[in-house]
Amino acid sequence: MTAAVSVRGLAKDYGEVKAVKGVEFDVAPGETFGFLGPNGAGKTTTIGMLCTLVRPTAGSASVAGYDVVRQREDVRRSIGLVFQDPTLDSYLTAEQNLRFHAELYGVPRAVVRTRLSAVLELVGLADKRKTEVRTFSGGMKRRLEIARGLLHAPVVLFLDEPTIGLDPQTRRSIWEYIRSLKGTEGTTIFMTTHYMDEAEYCERIGIIDKGQIVAMGTPEQLKASVGKDRVQILTDDSSRAIAELKQHFDIEAAVHEGNVTFSVAGGAEFVPKLFAKFSELQIPVRSVNVSRPSLDDVFLSYTGTTIRDAEASGGNEFLRRMAGGRGFR
Repeated sequence: MTAAVSVRGLAKDYGEVKAVKGVEFDVAPGETFGFLGPNGAGKTTTIGMLCTLVRPTAGSASVAGYDVVRQREDVRRSIGLVFQDPTLDSYLTAEQNLRFHAELYGVPRAVVRTRLSAVLELVGLADKRKTEVRTFSGGMKRRLEIARGLLHAPVVLFLDEPTIGLDPQTRRSIWEYIRSLKGTEGTTIFMTTHYMDEAEYCERIGIIDKGQIVAMGTPEQLKASVGKDRVQILTDDSSRAIAELKQHFDIEAAVHEGNVTFSVAGGAEFVPKLFAKFSELQIPVRSVNVSRPSLDDVFLSYTGTTIRDAEASGGNEFLRRMAGGRGFR
């Protein structure tokens, strides 16, 4: 199966500055892929190359099977973009915004009406199609932008910080729509975010730092790479529990704040085995708690920094150039 996005040895130099240093990865058709990196890491430059806005210095990349250098127009017709900054015309209605987009992308007039109704229904704005966008809330505007990005049935939808500036409840609502795309549209999602809870929605995550991809995997794989799960159990006989953990599972444990505490890979999967053995040994367990490494821990571990709220403004300018039909020459 051909990858929706395929990158091999992709590099970009700006004089002495090596912004991207030979990154390689694939994104499968229909996959939700998260791209994370601190400011200046090369994330924006990489996306710029994938969207045909920045010419690579070396390496190759294809999107929807088209080469980003030799087949730029084909790439552009195959992708949708949801910008971090609003790009809707506030004095047009929702429908007028979408029709204007359809004209820009050459969507056949015979299918515009059906397609327009379908994407508005998908994002829950069918009853707002005749309403001016200036009356919309921030969440409604973001949903309309997602509808616009899907209108021309792109193979890959790029989302640049899709929920930045929105309240938690609206962010969850937006993600419900994004997650539904996999089942209804089969769209490949390539997104950036600095919200770690949103990264949990991704099937795979790539972390880029100093121009290189330093980690790649599912959220669970990345968290497992940082360390084992922490398990705490409350029992009436802590000393015996510690001894039996060592004897039967070769696990070192200690009492911490009244709980027998230890680390183990796959804590949630281990607990049923523990309960079965302790039941056999007649060691009562009053309570259990399993805590897992977070994606914040993963990011800190691999990059030595935290995700900052302010993404590099240059990346947004790259995407605005794309919207205006300008790219590298």
